[in-house]
Amino acid sequence: MEESADPAVTRDGSVRGPGSAIRCAGICAGYSTERILHDVDFCALDGGITALVGPNGCGKSTLLKVLARILKPGSGRIELFGAPLADVPTRQIAQKMALLPQGPIAPEGLSVRELVAQGRFPHQSLLRQWTRKDADAVDEAMALTDVAELADRPVASLSGGQRQRCWIAMVLAQDTEVILLDEPTTFLDLRVQVDIMSLLYRIAREKGRTLVVVLHELNMAAAYADRIVMMRDGCIVQEGLPGETVSGDNLSHVFDLDAQVIADPETGRPVCIPRTRIQARAAE
Repeated sequence: MEESADPAVTRDGSVRGPGSAIRCAGICAGYSTERILHDVDFCALDGGITALVGPNGCGKSTLLKVLARILKPGSGRIELFGAPLADVPTRQIAQKMALLPQGPIAPEGLSVRELVAQGRFPHQSLLRQWTRKDADAVDEAMALTDVAELADRPVASLSGGQRQRCWIAMVLAQDTEVILLDEPTTFLDLRVQVDIMSLLYRIAREKGRTLVVVLHELNMAAAYADRIVMMRDGCIVQEGLPGETVSGDNLSHVFDLDAQVIADPETGRPVCIPRTRIQARAAE
């Protein structure tokens, strides 16, 4: 496979070659007669967080569904660890790539441990039932996500942030190298959003997992992502390191947003500060 025209960029700013775990080229996809994605080329950053951002309806979740093989593209190609995704058996995909959709719902009465244990299903078969390795994977996932003390509680009894940690524990227990997450911080308060993004950052750093995350909150993407991909009208219009992509010009072009971008004094990461109409009138 030829190298992408805009390959992934590593944390130190160097260019990564064509070995990305999940990548696609020339993707066109949509629903019924409506095309959402238009000739999209994408590759995830191995062992880091790639954030998909953009206005509502720009195609972020659609791209994630295509990567997860939930939605079949009309044209283009997708590769998982160098193999055409369409040719990989479903069980093998589930052993290599996990998906956490937006707003998942647990079956009624399910305990936290039972929910997290569902992540081990792709590793089960008629010849391979539950083993010590499965139990260890569940225990490790619950410990990493700080839900071990909630193991016997019903998922339905937990707060929104606790439930989201349980779902993340489930995809961790699946023990895949690639994790796709669709707006994992939606409907959570600011403190919980920070906790969830800090957890995902740790998973990428400590476990070396490749995360592709659809995010609605731009400043969360700027603070935690290693690479940001900006989408508009079904196309990728900007991508790169946070400091390269989060700029006033790009925010105006992608989001139709008049904003000032400053550097966080501690991390150097960009922070978006929208200009209000009151500020605009005061400046006149």
